[in-house]
Parts: sequence; structure tokens; C-alpha cells
Amino acid sequence: MKIALIAHDKKKEAIIQFTTSYQHIFQKHQLFATGTTGKRIQEATGLPVHRFQSGPLGGDQQIGARIAENEMDLVIFFRDPLTAQPHEPDISALMRLCDVYQIPLVTNLAGAEIMIRALEAGFFAWRELVKEDEAN
Repeated sequence: MKIALIAHDKKKEAIIQFTTSYQHIFQKHQLFATGTTGKRIQEATGLPVHRFQSGPLGGDQQIGARIAENEMDLVIFFRDPLTAQPHEPDISALMRLCDVYQIPLVTNLAGAEIMIRALEAGFFAWRELVKEDEAN
């Protein structure tokens, strides 16, 4: 599966701890991330991460484009709801695309814990079946 990892500045440490804790699961999937988040995950885990621009420089939009092209399966986005983000319209657009294209999106640690356990259990096999049907 193709998984996007995004975190606002005040949540970067949390997503790094999360990916480190579940490295054994993430290593089985293709990882994508916005700039600094991806760099810090790579440094902490050694996992390969395709890095886009940072969020404010268009990284959220780049991930959104992948969603629109059916090239992303899951988005884990540790948002900071207490700090104003200068690129909030981009964040809203990304979340909208997840809804439009039925891409699972979690925005906090509690949701991510549930999602990663579901991923580990194989509950996302339907995404691969949908892609195979679309290819045929």
C-alpha cells in the first residue's frame, strides 16, 4: 500500500515515534511524506520515504494529486488543531480529496493506532482489489 505521512511542526515528534514504533509494519509498504516530516522519519527509522515539498510549499497538494490519480491508499496526518496554519486551504483540499476518492484519512494518534492495526491485520485488501478491477 502507498501511505502518506504528514505532520504539522508541533506533531512531528509524535509521528516519528509512531513510525518508529510500527516500523515493522511500515517497512512492508511504500511511504510518502511531506518534506521535513519525511526527512525526519527516514533519519529515525532508515525506511525509504519518497519526499514531496514541505506542506506550505505544495507538499499537501502533491499528495492530493496522487490521491486524485488513485496513487495513494492511506493518509496519516498528525494535525495541530490549536495552531493556525498558513496553508489551511491546501489542508482542507487534501482532506476533501480523501473524502471524494474514499481514501482513509486519520488526523491524530488515536486514529492512527486503529488504522495501523487494521493495516497489519490485512483489512485494506479491498484497496488492491479495487485497483485491479479498475486496471481491467
